[in-house]
Amino acid sequence: MMRYKYLFLLCAVAAMAGLAAFQKAKPRLLVFSKTAGFRHDCIPDAKIAMLKLGAENGYEVDTTEDASKFTAKNLSRYKAVVFLNTTGNVLDDAQQSALEGYIRKGGGYAGIHAATDTEYDWPWYNQLVGAYFLSHPHQQTATLHVVDRKHPATAHLDPTWVRKDEWYDFKSIVPGLNILIKIDEKSYQGGKNGDNHPMSWYREFDGGRTFYTELGHTKESYREPAFLKHVLGGIDYAAGKKR
Repeated sequence: MMRYKYLFLLCAVAAMAGLAAFQKAKPRLLVFSKTAGFRHDCIPDAKIAMLKLGAENGYEVDTTEDASKFTAKNLSRYKAVVFLNTTGNVLDDAQQSALEGYIRKGGGYAGIHAATDTEYDWPWYNQLVGAYFLSHPHQQTATLHVVDRKHPATAHLDPTWVRKDEWYDFKSIVPGLNILIKIDEKSYQGGKNGDNHPMSWYREFDGGRTFYTELGHTKESYREPAFLKHVLGGIDYAAGKKR
């Protein structure tokens, strides 16, 4: 009888060790939402959504607004860094160098909405995020055209996507972006980029992978399944995760 109890105990310990190893093996995301300019009121909702998205899709998610987390040692723990509605100059020189080194070692970056309204004095960041914010009209409904439906960020979407958000115009758009979604400026008022007005893109850059989506100004976005699946697909790409 003692023998069976001993075997049962060994199996239980092995199962617990296996579970711990599985949990430890989950890829980690650093979700960064520091603001030094305009602060979006959706940020608390967005953080909760990112935590939930991670828990449901195999990621460990750390949220922070502490720029001191941007060191080479700490960033090496993460498969991707998500800039979630960041604004202004949020990293100092040493922190910028840490992020550059992280990407050059194969790290991933995903930017959401105001990530393009960030770090205007850092040319490398322009290349990383893909463009800079220029302006926006009032929030309104518009038609998006999904031009690449093979990417994990857009595979679930129809060719057209009608939704309400705050639509950015861009400057300093980087050549060579792989465009996922464009906006139809004829479907709303105030667009300034013309017929070629990108809203989401991805590319390989400086040794790593980058993804950006302009969507995500409103609180409602972070309860919208199609938008959250779009973000998840972009994060998966940046993190190098295949499903």
